[in-house]
Amino acid sequence: MLVSLLWVVLGIALLYLGAEALVSGASSLAQKLGLSRLVIGLTIVAFGTSTPELVVSVDAALNDSGAIAVGNVVGSNICNVALILGLAALVRPLTAESQLLRVDIPVLVVVALASVLVLADNTVSRYEGVPMVLALVAYTLFVLRLARNNPEPQLERAGPPASVTRTGDIGLILGGLGLLVAGSRLLVVGAVDASIALGVTEAVVGLTIVALGTSLPELATSVLAARRGESSIAIGNVVGSNIFNLLGILGLAAVVRPLHDAAMSAVDLGTMVFTALVLVPLFVLRRTIGRAGGVALLAGYAAYVAWLVGQTV
Repeated sequence: MLVSLLWVVLGIALLYLGAEALVSGASSLAQKLGLSRLVIGLTIVAFGTSTPELVVSVDAALNDSGAIAVGNVVGSNICNVALILGLAALVRPLTAESQLLRVDIPVLVVVALASVLVLADNTVSRYEGVPMVLALVAYTLFVLRLARNNPEPQLERAGPPASVTRTGDIGLILGGLGLLVAGSRLLVVGAVDASIALGVTEAVVGLTIVALGTSLPELATSVLAARRGESSIAIGNVVGSNIFNLLGILGLAAVVRPLHDAAMSAVDLGTMVFTALVLVPLFVLRRTIGRAGGVALLAGYAAYVAWLVGQTV
């Protein structure tokens, strides 16, 4: 039990250090490349923090566990919006840039709806996986091109830049990602062991702690970014991660091996689509998620987890 708690503490420490390095490096690199922090959040940060989901889903595909591969993506997307954005908004209200309203959130909504259609037959074939991966490549190139054609004014960072050179920024980003992956792994292992020792059932642990585990890098990064006033990185990380999860991770997993028996309940898929749709009124009406919005998101996530747990007892 003591060893498990030590893993939890060490995991939390690594998550904090990794998030600090990733946010600092990404923010500094954005300035040097002339890109907005939103674009960096939507691409480098978002794709990087989704590494745990990628590893879990591809491994599940190789082991013919289609339900795990798909469930990991669906659960992560729900967690990213309802829990992570909710917590980040509690730390500091989050303000969306115009590109999010015009491009990225609508893309996420369309991708979420399209994914439901793909999953209608409880399978994801290679013929479906390849176009999904190509769509992610096209989206990424479009975002980068949009950033180059419509540069947004760069705000000065509070404090000195993370490093002097681009190489140093990239080193911080890669090092931060490594610490995030290691920290999330230690935290999940320690929490699972401790929970089982306390008599919590494995089913409940799997639906809560393990499901949250692969989203810990996004959680640490977005909450820290919000605390430092980097709303673009905090929001871009969540929106970009969700797009990457559905197109990149689900697509790559299906390319590796077609996903069969990947049935998701109507509640799970409906909740995933709803969390994408809810971003429209949250950001379009005021362009800001305040603390009240954060509380509402967290309440929604708590209700969903309660429903999940209720299905296992």
